[in-house]
Amino acid sequence: MSGFRNNRLGVAIGVLALVGIGVGAGVFLGRQGDQAGVAAPNAGERRVLYYYDPMYPDRKFDKPGQSPFMNMALVAKYADDGGPAEAAAAGVRIDPALTQNLGLRIAVARMGTLGGDLAATAVVDFNQRDVALVQARADGFVQRVYNRAPGDVIAAGAPLADLLIPSWGGAQGEYLAVRRTGETSLIRAARQRLVLLGMSDALITSVEQSGRPRTVITLTSPIGGAIRTLSVRSGMTVAQGMTLAEVSGLSTVWLNAAIPETLAGQVRTGQGVEVTLSAFPSERFAGRLTALLPEVSGDSRTLTGRVEMPNRGGRLRPGMYGQIVFGGGGAPALLVPSEAVIRTGTRNLVMLALAEGRYQPAQVRVGREAGGQTEILAGLAVGERIIASGQFLIDSEASLSGVEARPIDGAATPQAQATPMEADQ
Repeated sequence: MSGFRNNRLGVAIGVLALVGIGVGAGVFLGRQGDQAGVAAPNAGERRVLYYYDPMYPDRKFDKPGQSPFMNMALVAKYADDGGPAEAAAAGVRIDPALTQNLGLRIAVARMGTLGGDLAATAVVDFNQRDVALVQARADGFVQRVYNRAPGDVIAAGAPLADLLIPSWGGAQGEYLAVRRTGETSLIRAARQRLVLLGMSDALITSVEQSGRPRTVITLTSPIGGAIRTLSVRSGMTVAQGMTLAEVSGLSTVWLNAAIPETLAGQVRTGQGVEVTLSAFPSERFAGRLTALLPEVSGDSRTLTGRVEMPNRGGRLRPGMYGQIVFGGGGAPALLVPSEAVIRTGTRNLVMLALAEGRYQPAQVRVGREAGGQTEILAGLAVGERIIASGQFLIDSEASLSGVEARPIDGAATPQAQATPMEADQ
């Protein structure tokens, strides 16, 4: 009886053992099947790594849906889009449908001349080289003024004031006495003394002809122009060397042009310019750049270019506003749209449009800029296709994918490029 019980117990234990083995095997196979399903999805299916908003590519989501930022559908990032190594070698790939939605425009690097010459704002100023100072050559008194005021435009030789100079009377009397002696050497010495006292040749000649001393002289303007300062009043006392008036000539004027510091290397002394003034919008004035001042304005970061121009009829008045266009054209250069250049502050990039919907940043060295075009000095070749708009989004995606920018010395030669496509497709 006990033997029979032992046999039944053994059979039960064996059955339980087989059941346990089967359950364990099922669990193990089930787990293996789950893992195999993640690693190797069904044929024709692409494994999704995550979802993201193209406007915020650094934010990742586990499930599809609407973006919480831009209210647009999230885009899937697939495992077969290529890892960092592949991306670094061939650029980042963007779904063509997505690029169409972003409105990307493609441009082609081409040879050309910058459209439009350098222009700068300008203000008319007095010619500071054409200035005359009227000073008192001896102590005296103002007997008469001629109703002048600062700002008046006068002709050369116009009277400004009459001065009484008592000290000149005695010297002139002695000179007349010496002249009556007939001694040539003494006469010459006495005349030289009058010159050293500050008398002009015209005044001495007048004394010789009249035979009488002249102690009242008339101060006149040596040049024609505008009175800048006038410091004489009737009855005032003046001292020797005192400046009584300052006159600026108007036969020529200066135009001071504010040239941006970044464009200062494009202009040179002697370069021809064309001037347009707000006061005469239908006229064009020709001039020449005579000087580039050595100091840059700290506030506006501009360099002052000086243009000297004739002022026929006195039409050009200091303070008038205008624009100067520097001519001279430039040599042919490799050009791209200015909006295609990404300026980071430490380097300049353009986004290359490669084959099969791939894109890669390329580092470039830029030069002049005018008319919406930027000169590329290095880093790009003729015929290479670049993104002209929307490149910042592609650049963000390339950074997240580990794509390195092509160095400046890594640009292809022009012969290696395909036939250039039309710019701004």
